[in-house]
Amino acid sequence: MNFNIFTTLLKSVESLPLGGLEILLEMAPEIRKKVAEDSIAGKNPRKAAVLALFYPNEQQETCFSLMERAAYNGTHSAQISFPGGKEEPTDKNLAHTALRETQEEIGIPSKNIILIKEMTTTYIPPSNFLVSPFIGICKTTPVFTANNEVKELLEIKLADLLNETNKTTAILSTSYQKNMETPCFLLNGHIVWGATAMMLNEIKHMLNKV
Repeated sequence: MNFNIFTTLLKSVESLPLGGLEILLEMAPEIRKKVAEDSIAGKNPRKAAVLALFYPNEQQETCFSLMERAAYNGTHSAQISFPGGKEEPTDKNLAHTALRETQEEIGIPSKNIILIKEMTTTYIPPSNFLVSPFIGICKTTPVFTANNEVKELLEIKLADLLNETNKTTAILSTSYQKNMETPCFLLNGHIVWGATAMMLNEIKHMLNKV
């Protein structure tokens, strides 16, 4: 999709109601579907924020940035995610968290990013995070600089997300469950699942409505 067309669509997306939990759960693994929504507050989850950053590539095709996290001794080791992380005491708000983490992890200065919309908050049971996703854009092709938390930066074309043939299921084994069947997107040869897939599904749902 041409980036100028995409930015025109975003003007309509800004005023649309969110897809909400129903759309998120379409791409949720079973472990997430079993969590009662009214029980989340009692778990005292940590707050975090991520950024779905859209931008034009050199051919003016709309792309967004994902990253493969470096391997570490933790729940989300080596997973595909948006740039983002936990809220720090010095953050003004969760939008600030998303922008700060994006600059730290993939090197895009906050001043180069226009925030468009906050999406549905997503709870992640294994790590007990309550994540606020934001949509943002860069008007020009950004220059990425990954830090040591990032194994690989992935440039995903929006057209690939919108292509229904890239929506499927996979059998995965994680640190907390083995041979788990879960919905996923196949993007650039990577299996994108869990909270990231849930957030992407809401973005896809909203774009398909305009």
